[in-house]
Amino acid sequence: MLSPVLILAEAAGHAAEAAAHGESASGITKIFQDFGISLPFILAQILNFSIVAFVLWKFAFKPVLATLDERQKKIADGLHYAEEMKAKLEATQQESAAILRKASVDASRLVEEARKSAKDYLDRQTQEAAAKSADLMAKAQQSIELEHKKMLADARGEIARLVVVTTERVLAKKLSDVDRAGYNESAARELTSA
Repeated sequence: MLSPVLILAEAAGHAAEAAAHGESASGITKIFQDFGISLPFILAQILNFSIVAFVLWKFAFKPVLATLDERQKKIADGLHYAEEMKAKLEATQQESAAILRKASVDASRLVEEARKSAKDYLDRQTQEAAAKSADLMAKAQQSIELEHKKMLADARGEIARLVVVTTERVLAKKLSDVDRAGYNESAARELTSA
């Protein structure tokens, strides 16, 4: 950008020298004179432009570029952090899914164990109830048999007593006391043996 300006400035310098020496003006010199371009003016503008460009670079562009670089770094860090968080989230989701699967398996196992335990308990209780029932039935049967034997014994005793009393009444007039006692004993023995 500065090279065409320098070329023009050099050409203007040569034209000014030529004009100062009284030489005839060439085409470039004539253009400079027609447009009113002077070499000191152009050099002053180049110097002013360079100072303004330096000041803008130093105090405007450089801080803006630093701010942009910092912002890009923050954005990159934010993206990196977001990717890390996404990876951690996926890992956490996988871990929680694994924990849920394990909990589901454990729950199923516990439910199955509870069912088995309940079934075993029910079977045990059923067996105990059946054993108690059978025991009660056996005891009731024994009690009934004992009661039956006792009743039969009582009935036999009562029948023997009635037979003895009846026999005594029938035979009271014709038998002696010794004969009555013998008949009574013999009847009692027969009844108890039957």
